[in-house]
Amino acid sequence: MASTSTTTTWPIDATPAERDRIVADFKAALRETGLVVPMATTNLFTDPAFKDGAFTANDPRVRAYALQKTLRSIDLGAELGAKVYVFWGGREGVETDAAKDPVTAIKRNREALDFLCNYVIDQGYDLRFALEAKPNEPRGDMYNATTGHMLAFITTLEHPDMVGVNPEVAHEQMAGLNFFHNVAQAWEAGKLWHIDLNDQAFGRYDQDFRFGAVNLKSAFFLVKFLEDVGYAGSRHFDAHAYRTEDTEGVKEFARGCMRTYLILKDKSARWNADAEIQALLAEINADNGFLTPLTGPYAPDKARGLKEMTFDRIALGARGLGYERLDQLTNELLLGVR
Repeated sequence: MASTSTTTTWPIDATPAERDRIVADFKAALRETGLVVPMATTNLFTDPAFKDGAFTANDPRVRAYALQKTLRSIDLGAELGAKVYVFWGGREGVETDAAKDPVTAIKRNREALDFLCNYVIDQGYDLRFALEAKPNEPRGDMYNATTGHMLAFITTLEHPDMVGVNPEVAHEQMAGLNFFHNVAQAWEAGKLWHIDLNDQAFGRYDQDFRFGAVNLKSAFFLVKFLEDVGYAGSRHFDAHAYRTEDTEGVKEFARGCMRTYLILKDKSARWNADAEIQALLAEINADNGFLTPLTGPYAPDKARGLKEMTFDRIALGARGLGYERLDQLTNELLLGVR
């Protein structure tokens, strides 16, 4: 089955009857198309009520309203069968540090997440949360600006086992960070529960380009990682077509996102099977096991042995590692000449 994600599917000022009709129509469309809903979220950033944030707003009425809106959206997500609930704090930040105490903001955000985790537990929903980071825009500076910030914040929650991350390519790359590295850190921590794929030029506004449209080699290593480790979650394309496109152009954009991912998936399999690349990797990572008794988990005898060991640092520094060749072989594979 194909999948789709959903935000709140009714207007913010809809009546209960209008809400029920819209949800019924949406369910009918799911049945007709065979689509499923793996992820849900709440829009806590568009309406002017959230101009100072939602969970971190200074006005307690805004914070309470944000919780109310999220509770209702969580109910809908569970009703539609979503298993992951994403939180992007689009307005959780400041333009001037005179406006908020960041420690207070962190505590407010934690209080909200703890409240919502306990609500999910109380309702018996099969749902877990994924937090999405962004460094800036639409706020001048946003809290929990990177995936690393989010991973640290999760450890302070009442139910950290229920909360992971939803990294987005553009949100990390617009700050000049290596998205692949952040995804790998989230995976190693057991917290990669959803992912937003798109593309982005460094230092620009949040462009949300078609996946692979800008940084093709970065996209390759990301796809290779996801496939190599067996990531089983959604490959979610949080992107949009160029503003120049008509309806057919938007369809080309959607097909392009999926096609590029599948092409890079094939390229990653070729990279893993390329004899020259693998021979070079084996040489780079050669290990005769000589130091195995002295490494790994700490033991007093290992520490003594390492202190007594003689290393030829001149030889260590003189060794070439072959990374230029490895990178060129990767380029040639991506360019289709291998």
